[in-house]
Amino acid sequence: MKFEEYKISPEIIRSLAESGFKRPTDIQYKSIPPVLKGEDVLAIAQTGTGKTAAFAIPVLHVLHERKKIARRPDGIKCLVMVPTRELAIQITEVFDQLGKYTRIKTFGVYGGVEQAPQISRLETGFDILVATPGRMFDLVSQGHLKLHRVEILILDEADHMLDLGFIKDIQDLLKFLPRNRQTLFFSATINDKIKKLAYSLVNNAIRIQISPKDPVAKNIDHAVAFVEMDDKRFFLERLLNENPDSKVLVFVRTKIRAERVLKAMERANIKSQTIHGDKDQQDRLEVMTQFKKGEVRVLIATDVSARGIDIANVDFVVNYDLPEQVENYVHRVGRTGRGTQKGHAISFCSTEEKPILAEIENFLDKPIKIMEITKADYNETLDFTNDVNYDLKSLLREVDEFEKKKKSRKK
Repeated sequence: MKFEEYKISPEIIRSLAESGFKRPTDIQYKSIPPVLKGEDVLAIAQTGTGKTAAFAIPVLHVLHERKKIARRPDGIKCLVMVPTRELAIQITEVFDQLGKYTRIKTFGVYGGVEQAPQISRLETGFDILVATPGRMFDLVSQGHLKLHRVEILILDEADHMLDLGFIKDIQDLLKFLPRNRQTLFFSATINDKIKKLAYSLVNNAIRIQISPKDPVAKNIDHAVAFVEMDDKRFFLERLLNENPDSKVLVFVRTKIRAERVLKAMERANIKSQTIHGDKDQQDRLEVMTQFKKGEVRVLIATDVSARGIDIANVDFVVNYDLPEQVENYVHRVGRTGRGTQKGHAISFCSTEEKPILAEIENFLDKPIKIMEITKADYNETLDFTNDVNYDLKSLLREVDEFEKKKKSRKK
C-alpha cells in the first residue's frame, strides 16, 4: 500500500512525497486508520520503526480538515508529551516537515532554555504543542499555557517517561485536559507498569504491537565484541578509521566517560563531539546540527540523549559501555537502521560487564552474535593506534585526583 491510497489531505501527501515517504512501515500501516477514525490507540513498536510519522500523519490530516470546515476557537488542539528536550525538537521538526503545506502550526517547549521567548511564541497561537513535562507544567502553573481545548493527547516514548519518574506529572496532566479527547499511547517496550498507566489513559483502545518477540528491528545487525575496559578506545579508533565515511553514534555510561573518550579520539586525530546533560541546550542543538549535516561524523552520547537522536543515515551504533538498564540497549541500537534502512550495532563488553550482557540477552530472549577477535587481531589493534599515550590508567588517576582537589576546594 502507498500513502496516496490513504484518504489523507493532498497537502500532506505532497510533503510525504517530498520527504521521501513512499510506503508506510508496519506501525504506520496499522496506526493511521484507527487514528483517522478518532479511536484511542495503544501502540508498542521497536525504536526506529517510524512511530512519530505513525501519529503525525493522521493527526495533521484530522486537524487540517477540521480547520478547513469551520473556524474553531483558538487554542492548542493536540498535546504531545515526550521525555527529553532532544525528542521534543525532533518531533516538532517532523510535524513542521509533514505539515508545511497545511494550515497547522506546531511548537515545542522544553527546559534548558529561557522561558520568555517560548511564552512570546505561544501567544501567537499554535495547534499542536510538543512538550517535556517539567517546562509544560511550569507554563501551565504560571498561566501562560491553557490546555482546555486539547482534542488529542499523545504520549510518546511513554516507557522512558516512566523511567525518568514522570508518572505523577502524567497523572496530574489529566486535571487540565477535557475528558472527551482522543488518546494515543506509543511506547518501545511494555511491562505491567506501562500497561497500568496506558489503560488508565485510553478508552477502548485499539492495541497494536509490532514484532513483540524481538525488540531489536530486523534490519539492524547487532553483535558483541569482548574487549577489556582499558582497550576499548583502541578498538573504537580502529572501527572509525576502517569506516572513514560512516556516521557513528557512540554510547557511554557517564558524562565523564563521554569527555574521556572524546579526548582519546582527539589524541588519535579523529574529530568527534559529545552530547550529555552537562551541556547547555544551545550547545546540544549545535552538536546535533553538526552531526545531522555530517560536519561531525562521530557523536559520543550518554543515555539521556538516546531517545532524542533521530538522525537519518547513522551507519553504526557503538555501545562503548554496556547500558546499566537493559531496556536502553534496545533504544541505543535503534538509533541506526531506522525505517527501511540497514544498520550496524557493535557492543564492547569487558570482563566486568559480562553479567550486564547476560541480562541484556535475557531481555532479548536470545544471545547476541559474537564478533570473533583473534589474539593477533587484538594485539594488532593495540599496536597500530595513533594515540601515543598508552597509559590510560595514569590518565584516569590524574582526572580522579583533579576531581578530588576540586571537591576539597569547594569544602
